Amino acid sequence: MQRCCSSILPRLQAAPAARRGIHDIAITRTGKPIIRTPGGGRSSVSGHTATVFGATGFLGRYIVNRLARVGCTVVVPYREEMAKRHLKVAGDLGKVIMIEYDLRNTASIEESVRHSDIVFNLVGRDYPTKNFTYADVHIEGTQRIVEAVAKYDCDRYIHVSSYNADPKSSSEFFATKGQGELEARAVFPETTIVRPAPMFGHEDKLLNSIAMGTDIFSSNHRKQKFYPVHSVDVASALEIMAYDDTTAGQTYELFGPREYSKQQIAHLVARMVLRDRPHVNLPKPAMKMLANIMNKFIWWPTYSPDGIEREFIDQVIDKSAKTFADLGITPGELDQEAYQYLRGYRSWAYFDMPVMTEKEKREERKYLHVHADL
Repeated sequence: MQRCCSSILPRLQAAPAARRGIHDIAITRTGKPIIRTPGGGRSSVSGHTATVFGATGFLGRYIVNRLARVGCTVVVPYREEMAKRHLKVAGDLGKVIMIEYDLRNTASIEESVRHSDIVFNLVGRDYPTKNFTYADVHIEGTQRIVEAVAKYDCDRYIHVSSYNADPKSSSEFFATKGQGELEARAVFPETTIVRPAPMFGHEDKLLNSIAMGTDIFSSNHRKQKFYPVHSVDVASALEIMAYDDTTAGQTYELFGPREYSKQQIAHLVARMVLRDRPHVNLPKPAMKMLANIMNKFIWWPTYSPDGIEREFIDQVIDKSAKTFADLGITPGELDQEAYQYLRGYRSWAYFDMPVMTEKEKREERKYLHVHADL
């Protein structure tokens, strides 16, 4: 006589239901309830829905990853199908939602923010194109996004601007970035404005362009000075701002701990990849003329006249703005973090050579200070 399978197999018991605590329930700044299910990493439920405009750019992947990995539902508005695929795996199934949009289409922008309580605006362009000018992106685009945020009463709007943002700047990029800040605050006074310094990291335009040898021409002998900041630190700061309502209406200057000139960075890159790259300095009028010619015959971005203008403007820190210290973050230094991004540019002959020791780095800093005085 056959025995019943149920008498052979052990009886499965249902897993106990997760207990919720009062700390799993929160009320947002505008009175919306947030119910969290923590403890599961990517499978957690943070209760927040965040829209990240400009997520397909350099900084976007870092903040999308930080939000999605703790259970936040992330809405990614995109323009190009191939540019957003890598973001899908940043979160659990169904946590990263793609929505096609156009910066001139108000309806698509409103569709992207209507269910969100946090909105990031990372949209920016450091060179003009035939379809979008600086004003189209930084001013008119900001107006449409912030009006949609105000219409749907989103809890938080975090506007990522730029260092040296000033409507009176001689650079059109800095001027439109500054005007965009004014437009955002005029429509949504609780806007959090973030001004990051030039960032370095994977796929950056600072270290990689020098290491690849594509940043050949300049017009200021690479004397421009700024405080390079790690993209990971900026993403960490944005994540803290998203969940901390006390940052609403504040302005943050996010910059690295040390000032570098572009020439010092080029020398640092050469020391790490063990290879010198050519550099040619041209007068400012000639460089702008060359940039105009290259933009007419080369379809990918190379140089822009306004980029040449920015070479003559050093970074100025707004002393009234808050910094990393107000968020409890200690930013990393360029010479400590750059090696992991530059090692791939070394030749096979000395690819495995170790990075500089601390003593060698101290000697390097002495040289850099001497070089700056020259």
